[in-house]
Amino acid sequence: MIRVPKASETRQRIIDAVLRIIGQDGIAGVTNRRIATEAAISLGSVTYHFETQHELLRESLLHFVAEETRRLAELADQCQAQVIDLDGAAAMVAQVAGGTEFDSRHIAPFELYIQAGRDERLRAAATDCFDAYDQLAAQILTGLGVPDAERLARTCVALVFGQQLRRLATGSPAEELVDALLVLLPGLHGD
Repeated sequence: MIRVPKASETRQRIIDAVLRIIGQDGIAGVTNRRIATEAAISLGSVTYHFETQHELLRESLLHFVAEETRRLAELADQCQAQVIDLDGAAAMVAQVAGGTEFDSRHIAPFELYIQAGRDERLRAAATDCFDAYDQLAAQILTGLGVPDAERLARTCVALVFGQQLRRLATGSPAEELVDALLVLLPGLHGD
């Protein structure tokens, strides 16, 4: 007997498929037929669960934000419970940056953020995610003893995203991101 997935499981499979497709081929690659193939569901299931492309993209961004926010909150809690040195901060940034290789899971968020720039209905979700990044950065900076950590957190997040985008575009190694932060952090700390 063939098992038919529950509605919530099917929605999740669709969202996961959308994020993989966006990471591989960008938002232009997202078609109902491709989603159905990628998620191993019927074509009708896509439109049953998501009436419009906007709804599909929005739900995918919200899912990414929820997962990323949860992950960042856990890391922020770890930072709050301990004093962090520069090596620990570098390790944390490397963990947030997602390792040494870009794959579709790392590329899709950039596509979704760009889409949020085009579609103001997606901006609240993107804002939530950046707020979580800012909170984590503030916790790390506070753990390092950096004065005015809350104010500097957004700048550090912007640096990380800029380095990540550079890494994505040029194929530069992840170590460049960590090196950039290690150069910046002692100046913030006053060392």
